[in-house]
Amino acid sequence: LCASLISPNQSVFLDAGTTIFEVARKLENKTPHIVTNSLSIANHYAAHREIEVVVTGGVIYPRLQVLVGELAVKAFQSLSADIAILGGGGATQDGIMNSHMLLIDIQTAMIESAKKIVFCLDASKIGRHSFTPLCSWELVDVLITNKEAPKKLITHIKKQGVDVLLA
Repeated sequence: LCASLISPNQSVFLDAGTTIFEVARKLENKTPHIVTNSLSIANHYAAHREIEVVVTGGVIYPRLQVLVGELAVKAFQSLSADIAILGGGGATQDGIMNSHMLLIDIQTAMIESAKKIVFCLDASKIGRHSFTPLCSWELVDVLITNKEAPKKLITHIKKQGVDVLLA
């Protein structure tokens, strides 16, 4: 569902994480220009001739297979994308949260440098508090989640102006 929001040849910021990796795998026929700090996504497209992938640089955080730190943040700050596809650790009435503090600055830079902001969160994360606040709903254009997400919270998110797509 998330891949359908991306038009051919668009520039795309792709966050790290397993959900975003699954989105990345479905983009091959769109020939996007990808910028990512995810080593998994970079490795997936390493031999693909039609897709340009820019890897941010930074320090490897092995547990998540992601590049973190000032180099990664500055890379996203210095570029622009048509769309950013992000994940998170939780979503409440107040907005999106993440459990990995090292990723907050990077995700914030993605949000500030992309024209359209899309979060892909499975239903288990909707209504779940996480460690660190990332952004309010007013910064989010689209939320993609499962039909099992709590209906009351989904209604609240829609009232915040977010397009909610249920997979």
